[in-house]
Amino acid sequence: MAELHHRLDGPAEAPVLVLSNSLGTTHEMWDRQLPALVERFRVVRYDSRGHGRSPVPPGPYEMADLGGDVVELLDRLEVERASFCGISLGGMVGLWLAINAPERIERLALCSTSARLLDPEEWAERAATVREQGVVALADATIERWFSQDFREAEPELVDGVHRMLVETPAEGYAGCCEAIGGHDERERLSEITAPTLVVAAEDDPAAPPEHGRLIAEGIEGARLEMLREGRHLCNIELPEQFNRSLVEHLE
Repeated sequence: MAELHHRLDGPAEAPVLVLSNSLGTTHEMWDRQLPALVERFRVVRYDSRGHGRSPVPPGPYEMADLGGDVVELLDRLEVERASFCGISLGGMVGLWLAINAPERIERLALCSTSARLLDPEEWAERAATVREQGVVALADATIERWFSQDFREAEPELVDGVHRMLVETPAEGYAGCCEAIGGHDERERLSEITAPTLVVAAEDDPAAPPEHGRLIAEGIEGARLEMLREGRHLCNIELPEQFNRSLVEHLE
């Protein structure tokens, strides 16, 4: 297991909420959620293995590695059960945890994510490109998938900060997580999830199209689907008010 870099915010005695970042970002991608969360929850933000200030083990990784890292983090923090919100890659980790470590998950929020995203060959090609050329080779196209043109024009400094976060991601960490996504397929196990679940998807998300969110919501008994009409992949950054309101309502 990798000993994840993490941050704690909010009252020590409050219910614990873990926030899990997307591929190519760090725990700082959740900055726009903190004001809505820290008065109600003990918020745990972390950098996935291979990202930010967390260790960068040699790849390939598996989703079990990423999920196991979170279980180990909860153990270190002496947290038996926590709610979990993940976006994109983080949502896939949330699916793995809810299926394989259900006793650790109180409530679940799965955002801009998929139970199965693209073919393994496509992720292997992306991993090879990054190992050869660095994350910068994919950065501009990735930012276009993450944010709408209107948002990129309205918030250039914020988008530039996310771009820096992306290009500073270690190539091996990014590539290893690509391979974890390539091996990820929980479509046949969604019905095993018993945690109360919110699924958030954006209609204009080219990275995890809305039908992926619908499939998850239909596969988990009692899950609620929140479909955002605006925004793209990183809807928590582009649409913080809508995102925060839905997340807090679900968690409370």
